Amino acid sequence: MPIKSYLAHPHSGKKESLIEALSALPNCEVIPAENENLLIVVTETDNQEQEDKLKQTIESLEDLKLLAMVSGFYATKDN
Repeated sequence: MPIKSYLAHPHSGKKESLIEALSALPNCEVIPAENENLLIVVTETDNQEQEDKLKQTIESLEDLKLLAMVSGFYATKDN
């Protein structure tokens, strides 16, 4: 299961609308920075194909200026 974290930079004045758009996506958690025009986005999906589709969806959002992956790894289900 891929888990990735990104820094998302919204266009000027679009932070709140980007938070709303990202929060509406499945498998996506958004944490806004308090003192910067920056969002932390964490995704957790079932497989790489689902992750790739989610990333494409995020990158297509109008209010997004830049998306940079910070960390990513694949966690296996060993239960």
